[in-house]
Amino acid sequence: MPYIKHRMRPLLAAFLVLSAAFSAEPDMKSIPAPRSAAEKQVITVLQDMARNGGTYLSVPNQDARWLRFLTEAASAKQVIEIGSSTGYSGLWFSLALLRTGGRLTTMELDPGRAAAARSHFSRAGVDHIVTLIQGNAHEELRKWKGPIDVVFIDAEKSGYVDYLNKVLPFVRPGGFILAHNIEMTPDYVKAVSANPDLETVYYMEGAGLGISRKIR
Repeated sequence: MPYIKHRMRPLLAAFLVLSAAFSAEPDMKSIPAPRSAAEKQVITVLQDMARNGGTYLSVPNQDARWLRFLTEAASAKQVIEIGSSTGYSGLWFSLALLRTGGRLTTMELDPGRAAAARSHFSRAGVDHIVTLIQGNAHEELRKWKGPIDVVFIDAEKSGYVDYLNKVLPFVRPGGFILAHNIEMTPDYVKAVSANPDLETVYYMEGAGLGISRKIR
């Protein structure tokens, strides 16, 4: 069973059961089989990216499965990703959004990575549900107006608290804020753990994923 730190509340008690079930799967670190023709196109690109080196895959598959699972569980219509890299995690979100009918808005500072991500989204056939913004997410988030169901933060670690403060007012009750490489962000951990509007667990099996659910 993965190492999980948690501040237990009844609403997230099921997380322990789900986490144990996820970890028991023999193929937890693999890319899942497609459930439709559209998913097959996405998964083909994921497999190609993994096969061709994966320098900027951004998330290990065991963490990416949580992104997909929680997005589907939230019936997400709007996902915000801060730190697109070359689109690997965005493609995992797309697998869920193809089922929920939602959209992904993803932000990337580096022009080269943003261009690679656009290419991967196009090849995967999901560019119609993905908006990629090449720019500084700290500035771009100031322009955001609409409700958010899921946020994924995977950018420079010193900026995590600022990202949290900018997105939290727009996250609907029941929505999720996910933060990657959580052991590298002590200020963020302190902020979410102390916030009475959030309940938070930490999944440490992969690269470290903070999962916060907005409760009010």
